[in-house]
Amino acid sequence: MKARAITSEVLLGIAPIALLIGLWQAIDSFGYAPVTLLPPPGLVFARLLQQLTSSEFQQEIAATLFRLFAGFAIAVVFGVALGLAAAVSPATNAVVRPIVRVLAPLPKVALYPALLLLLGFGHESKITLVAADALFPILLSTYYGASMVEQKLIWSAMAAGTPRRQILFKVVLPAAMPSILTGCRIGLVISCIVVFLAEMITSTDGLGHLLVTAARTFQAVDMFVPLITISLLGLILNGLLQALRSYLLRGFPEV
Repeated sequence: MKARAITSEVLLGIAPIALLIGLWQAIDSFGYAPVTLLPPPGLVFARLLQQLTSSEFQQEIAATLFRLFAGFAIAVVFGVALGLAAAVSPATNAVVRPIVRVLAPLPKVALYPALLLLLGFGHESKITLVAADALFPILLSTYYGASMVEQKLIWSAMAAGTPRRQILFKVVLPAAMPSILTGCRIGLVISCIVVFLAEMITSTDGLGHLLVTAARTFQAVDMFVPLITISLLGLILNGLLQALRSYLLRGFPEV
């Protein structure tokens, strides 16, 4: 029964994508858009397969993934640490809360020109932008997850002899883990978007740079290849994070 449910879920997930590709093909077949601007999906996917065997294209993917992983890792470390600290310490909460209220709604890409001036045009500015954008959903999810831990769990741990200094890591953190991982999934999606956008604005490598270069030379097929690639990378990374979530939360009633 479980295998059948998983298969049904996969098929339901594939159906909208297949419908979108079919609509794309129909637009091309009926001539609603010029081929020079919207090439047929078959041509785009064939070009993608060709590019994936190219070492140059693999290096572009590696550059994008390096920036994505570095920024996302920084966001996870600081987001979880600040979220837990704000949840258990009223003094830290008093400091963090106004900062979050001011900076969370701010579009971080607006800070990118300043980051370029401070950190240069290399990896550092892009990694910082990714970390800044992914930080807040992780921080907020961690804070609310830790704040919602039932007090009776803490009392039970203390009654069982757990030292007070270990309550955070043995009780609060495990109980808040579902919320933390949800924030991480949101942060990962944001990281994929932001790193691609940063590379489009200013970069000499990466998938975003490839898209801008193809657009400037009116290479429509090559312009769609980076878009599909970053979408596939996001899909794969999200699937891996979901598998990690299922593993870490295997003792919970629902995953």
